[in-house]
Amino acid sequence: QGQLAESGGGLVQAGGSLRLSCAASGRTFTRDAMGWFRQAPGKEREFVAAITWSGGDTNYADSVKGRFTISRDHAKNTLYLQMHRLKPQDTAVYYCAASYRPDVALPILPSLYGYWGQGTQVTVSS
Repeated sequence: QGQLAESGGGLVQAGGSLRLSCAASGRTFTRDAMGWFRQAPGKEREFVAAITWSGGDTNYADSVKGRFTISRDHAKNTLYLQMHRLKPQDTAVYYCAASYRPDVALPILPSLYGYWGQGTQVTVSS
């Protein structure tokens, strides 16, 4: 049974940067697409970014495109989200996830992911 654990969240001023990490354990996810989602208080969980199992292709929500970069390191079994030019509206709990649908290269729906981390809080102050 695989597990995912996020780290790297925190409090940052608007315009700052953070890098989130998601460490996998219990199994490897090297053949699975992975993604980042976020959930702000009172809002539904929303897609942020996804990456194919190979790392060769990525997809981003329009709200983060050009500011966030998703990447993965198979040797470390770790997923990353580099966030630049952060805005107060980026404040949320960020979750990493691994897809269980090998037929979907870049899944954007939460229902297509079978493994989830516990989340890490990102707070951006204005």
